[in-house]
Amino acid sequence: MAEERRFRSASGAPIALRRRQHSACCRELAVRGPRLQLRSLSAATSAVWLAAYGLFALSQNSMVLSAAIFITLIGLIVYLHFVKIDQESLLVIGSLGIQVTSSYASGKESTTFIEMGRVKDVVINEAIHMQKVIYYLCILLQDPEDPQGVSEVVPLFQSSKPRLDCLIEVYKSCQDILEQRKTAPQSS
Repeated sequence: MAEERRFRSASGAPIALRRRQHSACCRELAVRGPRLQLRSLSAATSAVWLAAYGLFALSQNSMVLSAAIFITLIGLIVYLHFVKIDQESLLVIGSLGIQVTSSYASGKESTTFIEMGRVKDVVINEAIHMQKVIYYLCILLQDPEDPQGVSEVVPLFQSSKPRLDCLIEVYKSCQDILEQRKTAPQSS
């Protein structure tokens, strides 16, 4: 069962939340940000190349054009492979752990797995950024030396930055599975 809902990011850009329930204790939540706009990419590339052509016309040095083409192509590759994230997903498996995946525009994926034994809780936190309160979802990792303490905070959806209404949906899904995990040992 999969469902998709539309939301907005903290900056107002449209994003989509896709929820897929694989079983009672396994859910996948994916936030897809706006796709790379070919129009804005073409405009930026054209502006750089026109400026380079203007410099070439003034200096009559062909290295200016070659450098502009080379720099924009390398910049585009770096942007697509290391910066532009198309989708961030969270796979929560109650008996195993939480897998966090970021899918870049180039097709590269970055995955982190957190064992469920290390997860203390999933919370919505708030921060003040540029005279604005923004909300973000994070995983609190249990301190191995102090069971009541938190050793690390892992923020989620850092690229898409969903607004509070979207974060609440993800939070509720995560809490459902965490609650099942807490009550499962007591009932058996």
